[in-house]
Amino acid sequence: MRDEPADVDEDRLLSALADWGVRAVALTHVPLGFGDHHWSATDTMGRRWFLTLADLEHKTFLGEDPRTVLDRLEGAMDTAARLHDDAGLGFVVAPLRSLSGATVHTVGARYALSVFPHVEGVSGEFGQVLEPARRDRVLDTLAALHRCPPPGTAHTLPVALEGTEHLAALAEDPRGLGDHGPLSGAVVDLLDEYGSALRAHLTWFGHRAASVDPARAVITHGEPHPGNLLWREDRPLLVDWDTVGVAVPERDLWPVTDDPEALARYADASGHVPDPDLLDLYRLRWDLRDVVEFVDLFGAPHRSSPDTERALAELAGVLARLVT
Repeated sequence: MRDEPADVDEDRLLSALADWGVRAVALTHVPLGFGDHHWSATDTMGRRWFLTLADLEHKTFLGEDPRTVLDRLEGAMDTAARLHDDAGLGFVVAPLRSLSGATVHTVGARYALSVFPHVEGVSGEFGQVLEPARRDRVLDTLAALHRCPPPGTAHTLPVALEGTEHLAALAEDPRGLGDHGPLSGAVVDLLDEYGSALRAHLTWFGHRAASVDPARAVITHGEPHPGNLLWREDRPLLVDWDTVGVAVPERDLWPVTDDPEALARYADASGHVPDPDLLDLYRLRWDLRDVVEFVDLFGAPHRSSPDTERALAELAGVLARLVT
């Protein structure tokens, strides 16, 4: 997020870091991504850590209430830690365990903190097209992940998407969103303009999702796009593991490539032959999930800020893309 949370001060974060045995003397807010808040922490010896603070009220892809979100976030962070520590997957940038062995600590009733090692590298951006050599290295990395037996903490993820029934109702009657802030009216207008196309996509997605064979499921990262890759020379590291879970491999493959030769290379390395129809299904699922999350944001009290203005622009872009 670009904005710092108004209800969390540095003293609370410094106190929470003590659970990891970290005595930080400096915190620097990092305006990065959309959804979580981030800081860099430094101690008296110059050692550094990367902090991620999850907002349990606005992480609908993990659940519809803060308690469910926290449970699933803990499972995801524990899974990432096990993939790194127990399975030996060095490309997993996993959360560090606190002195009590936890990977997540609550900060008040609304937030949850995870602490990561500071890793130097160069990241990309969502939507960036990787040149073939780097694309193939990412596919090799995913093949290694998909060959790994899922840890017991890994959550099995349904293809079906939570929140689509509510979204379908709003696509039918956009004014049901209500007026919860300065941008609600613009969202109502977008739902009114694109409602017909949105309903058609939701119907097709529901039918196709119900037919996916769960026997093909593997452990997946969930969002291995360039924005979640950290390059150390020519070696890709995967960050942002809150989406980890057991699903079909196409969940990870669609953001990387749909090139048949590249996917054949992945199949040889992983033993899993990609299904082009499932690549399309998960590409659509990504867009629908974005719409669900943005509509959820503007269907609750909000204010105008760089983050909400950006969310509104991205919602408009996703809906326009669905039409085409």
